[in-house]
Amino acid sequence: MLAAGVGNRLFDGNDGAPPKVLLEFGGKTLLARHLENLRALGVDELVMVVGYRRDAVEAELQALGADFVRTIANPRYREGAVVSFWTARDEFDRDVLFMDADVLYDPALLTRLLAHPHPNCLLLDRNFEDGAEPVRVGVRSNRVVGFGKAIAGDFDVVGEWPGFLKVGPVMGRRLADRAGRFVADGRAHEPYEPAIREVLRNAPDEWAVEDVTGTAWIEIDFPEDVARARDIILPRLSVDTPV
Repeated sequence: MLAAGVGNRLFDGNDGAPPKVLLEFGGKTLLARHLENLRALGVDELVMVVGYRRDAVEAELQALGADFVRTIANPRYREGAVVSFWTARDEFDRDVLFMDADVLYDPALLTRLLAHPHPNCLLLDRNFEDGAEPVRVGVRSNRVVGFGKAIAGDFDVVGEWPGFLKVGPVMGRRLADRAGRFVADGRAHEPYEPAIREVLRNAPDEWAVEDVTGTAWIEIDFPEDVARARDIILPRLSVDTPV
């Protein structure tokens, strides 16, 4: 789980702002909700990449009794998210559930992702607002042939990626290596999605998608996302933990 960022777009560069993973909805932080969901699914270890206000995140982990969580520090957290991805490179030698920390979501997202039989799987939501922000997944003939904020071509299905994927060790190693190449080539200011796109482009048959259209979720990047999360998404969550 990546939780190192400053949240500049949400807090307008205010260094006194909380980490996004500590935002509260319905009396629970995003972090508390992640932990509840993962525990209920039987996940035996959560590795969090932390950076901005690491002390606050780790204090919340301690208060929540999160003994199955291990943190990795990214001292370069003011650079692009690809650095945080690369910081966790040693974790990709096994089956991994990758998550962005700044998402409020119905636990069904994780349940369906983990239940998918393919070892490498992306989520996809066909209901999304067009614009510059959504990371899109394009599928043609059941193959992932487009990924990123701007994709071009003919697709059978296009949807927004909620920021979660699962990956096996072979493909996970490729993702980590590609992120490392971005950092080494002076592209440390970039997000991690272009690195994922390059791996997908070279092995489209090695990936599956799980369509979660209709399931409630939101990535929190801007102030209006906080209001939408509180007023629209939170009431739609089916339960607080998976069943």
